[in-house]
Amino acid sequence: MSKIWAGRSAGELDPLADSFNSSINTDKRLYAQDITGSIAHARMLAKCGIISRAEGELIAASLRKILADLESGALAIDISAEDIHSFVESELTARIGDAGKKLHTARSRNDQVALDLRLWMRNEAHGIRALLLDILRALVEKAESAADCVMPGYTHLQRAQPVTFAHCLLAYAQMFKRDLTRIDDALARMDECPLGACALAGTGFPIDRTYTASLLGFSSPTANSLDSVADRDFCIELVSAFSLIMLHLSRFCEELVLWSSGEFAFVRIGDGFTTGSSIMPQKKNPDIAELIRGKTGRVYGDLTALLTLLKGLPLAYNKDMQEDKDASFDAVDTVKACLGVFVPMLREVEPVKENMLAASRKGFINATDLADYLAKKGVPFRTAYKISGQIVAYCVQNGETLESLPLDEYKKFSPFFEDDLYADIDLLNCVKKRTSYGGPAPSSVEIQIRDLKEFIARK
Repeated sequence: MSKIWAGRSAGELDPLADSFNSSINTDKRLYAQDITGSIAHARMLAKCGIISRAEGELIAASLRKILADLESGALAIDISAEDIHSFVESELTARIGDAGKKLHTARSRNDQVALDLRLWMRNEAHGIRALLLDILRALVEKAESAADCVMPGYTHLQRAQPVTFAHCLLAYAQMFKRDLTRIDDALARMDECPLGACALAGTGFPIDRTYTASLLGFSSPTANSLDSVADRDFCIELVSAFSLIMLHLSRFCEELVLWSSGEFAFVRIGDGFTTGSSIMPQKKNPDIAELIRGKTGRVYGDLTALLTLLKGLPLAYNKDMQEDKDASFDAVDTVKACLGVFVPMLREVEPVKENMLAASRKGFINATDLADYLAKKGVPFRTAYKISGQIVAYCVQNGETLESLPLDEYKKFSPFFEDDLYADIDLLNCVKKRTSYGGPAPSSVEIQIRDLKEFIARK
């Protein structure tokens, strides 16, 4: 296939250089976006009188037929083409002759690829956004059934204070909610169409960039032709948002790995999302959670690749930017795969309530409530804190818990202790009274669930 840039160079491109220069094996994924952008461009050229209306209609109809043939398999992409843009243009010209050669009027591959990638990333971002909504729905459903499931909350991976399984699930819901809004923010900023910027300096043809932008679903054209072809911020911003999604998935998966272990035994992961061992018949390994945790590094690498790729480039387009697609595609593919398998796995995670409650009864996680009890009696909190710490140390030395320690022993530490202290440090009561906004009390969890449902409904 002859090069669309042939003319300036008299010699043939070295075969090794030709192969090295080619991007068709990567950017062939953009065929639908390339054709969609070309149809819009043809319609704009015809509207502005740059080509005839008949030529515009012929080009658009032929491009739609090429797209249909690619979708059906009747037409295969020629991998000897330099890139997807040259393949589509060559196929169009082969079908309709000189009219096809007019399509590239007032356009460059620079603004063409900037558009194609923007369209592709926009579409994929909406798909990832939908998967995040699926996760939020699954978390809300799980939380609604686990509001009374008391478990230890941790700091430093040490038992700290009592919470509920629902409260933990809703903590992750807040993370994924932020992820969704980050994607929305990025989509809002990339809602501009670069087509018409041409190579870097626009064109002398009387084009209508606003019309092209509206045809392609953008609110406006990009404001500067140099920036239009040099910008890949939208890739970096979305892949950054995807990296945070992976961060949150990875943290959640680490919890599932821990909670499903014999040492915790807080949850059971469905058999459909675990594997066995080739030598140890008793094993039930959380491989899916571990793989998601491991794949997080891939998306981080994609983000680093994009940042490094662009950090030293002068204006405007440089061939280095051909490498933007591999990183962007890999990040999208990885995030979609991880979200796609995580949601059904989450739906099959079941809490083992009795084990969570048993763990909550160890570790003195109601010690803060004991200090709060004294503070409510008028003891300065720091004094109450010290007394509670002394009582915990005494219980450890004597094999007692805060619930089992007799009242007369409590009174040795402070005369303010009365019979009502046992109700105050009961684990279920400890959770129920934490009604501060965002807390783990059932009443607070209900508010969080209500707010999330309203958020999901708005989206």
